[in-house]
Amino acid sequence: MTEAVRPEWSGIDRLPTIDLLRLMNAEDRTVAEAVAARLEPIAAVVDAVAARMGAGGRLVYAGAGTAGRLGVLDASECPPTFGTDPDRVVGVIAGGPAALVGAVEGAEDRPDLAVADLEPLALTPADTLVGVSASGRTPYTVAAVRRARAAGALTVGLACARGSALAAAAELAIEVEVGPEVVAGSTRLKAGTAQKLVLNLLSTAVMVRLGKTYGNLMVDLRAVNAKLRDRAQRIVAEATGADAATVHAALAATGGRVKDAVLVVLAGVDAPAAAALLAASGGRLREALDSAPPKG
Repeated sequence: MTEAVRPEWSGIDRLPTIDLLRLMNAEDRTVAEAVAARLEPIAAVVDAVAARMGAGGRLVYAGAGTAGRLGVLDASECPPTFGTDPDRVVGVIAGGPAALVGAVEGAEDRPDLAVADLEPLALTPADTLVGVSASGRTPYTVAAVRRARAAGALTVGLACARGSALAAAAELAIEVEVGPEVVAGSTRLKAGTAQKLVLNLLSTAVMVRLGKTYGNLMVDLRAVNAKLRDRAQRIVAEATGADAATVHAALAATGGRVKDAVLVVLAGVDAPAAAALLAASGGRLREALDSAPPKG
């Protein structure tokens, strides 16, 4: 299906630019609906991944081309957004780092490369590997799933075609059918958008389940630059209702750690006590607040 050609689109090169864009935009709007139809299997994956990560496991994405780049992108955004260690969410792409900025021809057809790329990770039953492939038949990605499953890791196949080899190889499957592309076979379009949406849902919901947010606030972000330091100030202010001076003092006392600063303000504890409460609650701020001694 991802390679199918729609005859009625054969004249898009003759369309006025605005009509071409309207056609593409109309097709893009169908992607969210296709993802919505697969929310139940996505939810099952989220719960399974969260359980494993909560026990110390890792989330690994594997793919080739656009699919591989999207996995690496999602993995790279977890540390600054959710404060995860870089080795907790990992992206593996056929062809290695060079494939992030250019095509590495033939890499996607090499199952042996997938096995070699996963070897340094030493996957365990606590880990999860999500294979991402538009067609669901990419040899590199299918091999990665099979290798991970042999190691006892939970395996998930994310594809944009029904009944794929990738889904058959994995324990859990998410198959989002987006139909043919406006430019036939260009799966960086609707298929790529669908994969990005699913990865957004997956990683974000897992992090929410792990207590990486407080409500909808990113309380585990790492304030490594001026923008994020300003955001930390706003998050603590939003969570506590405290004035700027109180927020600044709490962040200074806790080394810029947002969760700790919220506890300092709301629970009236010092920084070491805040850290202890968070450690006892597994890093979940809401639980730490509930277990804090009465203020004052």
